[in-house]
Amino acid sequence: MAKVVKGFSKLSKEAKIEWIAEQYFNKDENSIELLKSYWHADAPTQKLHDEFIENTLSNFYTPYGVAPNFLIDGKLLAIPMAIEESSVVAAAAKSASFWLERGGFKTKVISTIKIGHVHFMYEGDVPKLREFVKSINSKFYEDTASFTANMEARGGGIRSVELVDKTDKLDHYFQLEARFETCDSMGANFINTCLEQFSKTLTSAISSNNTFTEKEKQIQIVMCILSNYTPECIVRSEVSCNISELTDGSDISPEEFAQKFKRAVTIAELEPYRATTHNKGIMNGIDAVVIATGNDFRAVEAACHTYASRNGSYQSLTHCSITDGIFKFWIDVPMALGTVGGLTTLHPMVKFSLDLLGRPSAYELMSIIASSGLAQNFAALRALVTTGIQKGHMKMHLLNILNQLEATEAEKAIIVDYFKHNTVSHSVAVRKFCEVRGIKNPQEISKNH
Repeated sequence: MAKVVKGFSKLSKEAKIEWIAEQYFNKDENSIELLKSYWHADAPTQKLHDEFIENTLSNFYTPYGVAPNFLIDGKLLAIPMAIEESSVVAAAAKSASFWLERGGFKTKVISTIKIGHVHFMYEGDVPKLREFVKSINSKFYEDTASFTANMEARGGGIRSVELVDKTDKLDHYFQLEARFETCDSMGANFINTCLEQFSKTLTSAISSNNTFTEKEKQIQIVMCILSNYTPECIVRSEVSCNISELTDGSDISPEEFAQKFKRAVTIAELEPYRATTHNKGIMNGIDAVVIATGNDFRAVEAACHTYASRNGSYQSLTHCSITDGIFKFWIDVPMALGTVGGLTTLHPMVKFSLDLLGRPSAYELMSIIASSGLAQNFAALRALVTTGIQKGHMKMHLLNILNQLEATEAEKAIIVDYFKHNTVSHSVAVRKFCEVRGIKNPQEISKNH
């Protein structure tokens, strides 16, 4: 049984690894060698990675690929994607090539405002509090001037500060709701620093004002924090073409394809069970680029899923219309991103990704990532309403199955060739592998893998 450890974070990396191996792997040298095998060969680069988080033992590799031929707002891009799921990059690239010949992706950043709150409790006269906050509004800007100077020089800063009464949700609960423009920065530290100063400004101003009773002066600051829900930081990406151009070699007509595609989107707009899987596919395309560019995919995920629920039920993030013979498919997503600060100037692969994209602004990156999500969703829906999702996905997954079986390169070549004309499934792949290798009992292979 493992022992409680104190001061683990103060141990050297080697000592941490030795403790893990001793406590959880019975001092197995293979576990130590595994962790060390993923260290970066360049010591300074590894040290950089070690300092991103606490208690670093090694690096966790995720495949990094590119989806070429994305025409976005007239600019041809190869989009970097960091993801482990088999078919994502291939699907995005296929969609990009499809729309390349049909005008590409058109985008529009609808808004770029981010929001944060000072959450506090106040027991007293509400109209008096409301008027007081209005009267000291300029003080919020003055007291944060030293924090906002650089941001304002880049065109950003605080856009508004106002009182929000939430007592219908929780007794005595109020917010200072502030809106910010953070330009090319994600701005989390900037926003949180401003919010903490707002709380000090508010408590100090109230405590020194004689119109408030002693009880009213005892406001309680609960917390000061930005919101990862950014419904005012929205980007739209869309594709469109004449229905007659929706030809891709499938057996159905362009008109039937358009109708089936639109119906699939409508179902995702109406049915939360379907919408969840539908949007998960969108996030395959979004998260892969968010990670590759050093942004916070958890924040983006949280915002997108909250936005998908904004009307009271969970719905599709994409939409489709057919009007006067024109097929149109689009996505509106909230997306708070940064191209300066954070990992963008530290992580070598993040710098490479941003260089690959031509050093985009945060707004341009919003457009790129939204387009990637739309492309991914188009590929999934196109497969679903024509050949079915498994045909393409399982062919991409085949190599994973063969690697699990420890197939040789020669065996892989034979088996991949066989599945060019046969449906892939795990059981059939195992049987074919056994046939090629001359194993008579496939059940034993299945048990071991």
